[in-house]
Amino acid sequence: MRRIYLDNNATTQVHPEVLEAMLPYYRELYGNPSSIHSFGREAAAKLVEARETVAGLLGCDPLEIFFTSGGTESDNLAVIGTALANSDKGKHIITSSIEHKAILNSCHYLENKGFEVTFLPVDSRGFVDPDELKKAIRKDTILVSIMHISNETGTIEDIPKLAEVTKDKGVYFHTDAVQSTGKVPINVENFGIDMLSASAHKINGPKGCGFLYIRKGTKVIPRAYGGSHERNMRAGTENIAGIIGLAKAFEISSGMMESEADRYGKLSEKLWKTLTDKVPDIALNGPEDEGRFKNTLNISFRGIEAEAIILSLDMEGIAVSSGSACSSGSGDPSHVLRAIGISSTDSRCALRFSFGKFTTEDDIDYVLEKLPPIIERLRKMSPVAHND
Repeated sequence: MRRIYLDNNATTQVHPEVLEAMLPYYRELYGNPSSIHSFGREAAAKLVEARETVAGLLGCDPLEIFFTSGGTESDNLAVIGTALANSDKGKHIITSSIEHKAILNSCHYLENKGFEVTFLPVDSRGFVDPDELKKAIRKDTILVSIMHISNETGTIEDIPKLAEVTKDKGVYFHTDAVQSTGKVPINVENFGIDMLSASAHKINGPKGCGFLYIRKGTKVIPRAYGGSHERNMRAGTENIAGIIGLAKAFEISSGMMESEADRYGKLSEKLWKTLTDKVPDIALNGPEDEGRFKNTLNISFRGIEAEAIILSLDMEGIAVSSGSACSSGSGDPSHVLRAIGISSTDSRCALRFSFGKFTTEDDIDYVLEKLPPIIERLRKMSPVAHND
């Protein structure tokens, strides 16, 4: 049986070149970069090199890059660390209603600590209105955090325009760029942002490694305490192998952005257009064309619970999801789809297809062969009422 993986927004296969770059740091170059002997010095030199690589690709100073365990830790550090460090200036934070749970739950934590959070609405395609952001900023606002690319719908927010709104107000701006770093061009100076979160395993790097860009002068306090690692921002022995893999993955992905974007566009168009011809009563959730990163298609197959489709596809060797992997098993309809006006019924019928570097046109052909009859069979077996 063939195995087709179309859940690349959840995680990706480690690139062979990334794995090769990492292996020496598990075998012969395994020193602790804080040690002063030759093993430690070798590791420390490679840590500096990786930091320079990441900074160069983002257009920032290497000392503005702080390595973490991944996107969730980076988001927590950016939101909670900034809020606590600046609480003397105010206790108001702004984010959007479609953020990843790493942001939303960090904000809920702060609400329990006496902070006030404004969750901005989005339009039917998932876009935050800069004018709505401007209206929401108050004298006591200290931080705005808006995701760059939605992990569920692929919506690409206009981060430079949104960040510009905060500059005149002296408010810090953070973006969760876990789904965009290495996939679309990002220059932190051109974006005008103060912080950016990223994760290696979304771009064919290893799990358990990410980074947070923090512009010089931004007040953030640590969330982990111990040694003086990462310039006292993130205690704990650095994951050298993971960091080497992150830098290599970022380097490879950055060199393929344009060609991959074109390829994703063709795969996306083929899957969507063929499904609309073969399968009745389906709907695309999020932007149809402009404003969507084309590796992502979120489609509601009305009349069927998504879980039934996922399990049926899995039996054919095809892996897809119903949204964020971090929210799987909750039983609740996607908060992202609900925020863009999709009914709870249609939200529960939604599948997310997300392509990656190793997705081929043959993979899409196989899905198009297997999926339509599955939908037809399931609709005959267990129709879902079309109501909210």
